[in-house]
Amino acid sequence: MIPASLASKTRCGIRLVKRLLLLTLLLALLTVGCAHDPYRASSMEPSQTQPVPIASNPEQISLNSPEMSVNSRSGSIADKENLTDSQENVGEDKRNLDDVEGVDENGVDDKESLTNMQESGGDEVTATISDPIEPFNRAMYQFNDKLYFWVLKPVAQGYNMIIPEVARISVQNFFFNLAFPIRFVNCLLQADFKCTATELGRFTINTIWGIGGLLDPASREELNLRKQDVDFGQTLGVYGVGHGFYIMWPVLGPSSPRDSVEIVGEYFLYPVSYINPWYLWLGVRSYQEVNDTSLKIGDYESLKEASIDPYIAIRDAYVQYRQKKVKERGSQTKASQVRGSDVGELTEH
Repeated sequence: MIPASLASKTRCGIRLVKRLLLLTLLLALLTVGCAHDPYRASSMEPSQTQPVPIASNPEQISLNSPEMSVNSRSGSIADKENLTDSQENVGEDKRNLDDVEGVDENGVDDKESLTNMQESGGDEVTATISDPIEPFNRAMYQFNDKLYFWVLKPVAQGYNMIIPEVARISVQNFFFNLAFPIRFVNCLLQADFKCTATELGRFTINTIWGIGGLLDPASREELNLRKQDVDFGQTLGVYGVGHGFYIMWPVLGPSSPRDSVEIVGEYFLYPVSYINPWYLWLGVRSYQEVNDTSLKIGDYESLKEASIDPYIAIRDAYVQYRQKKVKERGSQTKASQVRGSDVGELTEH
């Protein structure tokens, strides 16, 4: 049992605590009311209040005006920085708007140039070829792709590190000069006598003064006998023979029945083909391919990376390139025939 005296003392303590809490709550309410009452605040310090002008245009308010003075110096600096940032953002928006307008103008120019290109070279854009044996061609493409990345490219990169570029270009010139019979015969078959004279002059000059074809003095500005790319496939194309269908040969690459004639013609007219025994001939041809690859590493990789389907990209690029070469040879052959007829008429007169 709790004594009566202790119970009465406890009740008195509880009443005292309640009264203190009530008093504290009243003081808190009075303090908050005074702090939020504008009239009470103004009556306490009437001398500290100053009128603040209100401007309808925010640009009329100056940061340096006495009406906008701030006690904290860091606050005014921050406001200036914010205003500077906002002005810079406005300037960037204007520049972006100008850029957009420039893009629109460039877009109009691009559309016009694209239209002109399609009108001038529409045949090259629409060049196509049938591909009835696409499964076989895709399999051969995969084989050639792996052969390039796993064998040919590593060997060419190692060869590139050992042999300087000048020497590799000289080797390329030598094999190009050695293939003179292929180009000379095809110039004759196309009745392009300028091409025939150019090939004969190049072979003579480069063989004698170019140290067997290692150098190319015929291409210098004084003589200006440029290299020519002529083959049996172009000759058949000049006479109206079409591609046929697309073929991807293993090792040899993209071709067609018409251009495959080049394989046979090159074998009989290329002097390297007559090297005996056969493995020496194969070694020379392999060395030629490695040397040529070392001078163009990265071309195939760029085409492959830039295309969604590399097989289709290579097929389309091959067809357009061959069509362009045939058109060039056809125009040159016609020009040569016209010049020949003009000379004949002058001789008769």
